[in-house]
Amino acid sequence: MDTLTKNREQIIESIKTLPEDSLAELINFVDYLRYKATEQQSQKTSANFLLSVAALGNSLKKDVSERDEEILANEVDPIRGWSLHRNEQV
Repeated sequence: MDTLTKNREQIIESIKTLPEDSLAELINFVDYLRYKATEQQSQKTSANFLLSVAALGNSLKKDVSERDEEILANEVDPIRGWSLHRNEQV
């Protein structure tokens, strides 16, 4: 028998011995534990989402802000202006 099964059996036996008037408090506590577990899972999901969004702008180039004018100048065709592809007409 694994540990989880033993723990469940111990909990069930402990609940059986509780007086009737304490069962309402036990239900409230179990509801709180479920809420807490759901909230923790939600926070993990939110943190993962925020980290993934933050990584969208990562270019792995460290000196981009120092070279912004040079980068933009390379993207602008002196005759046709700026376009996504050099061969496109603006």
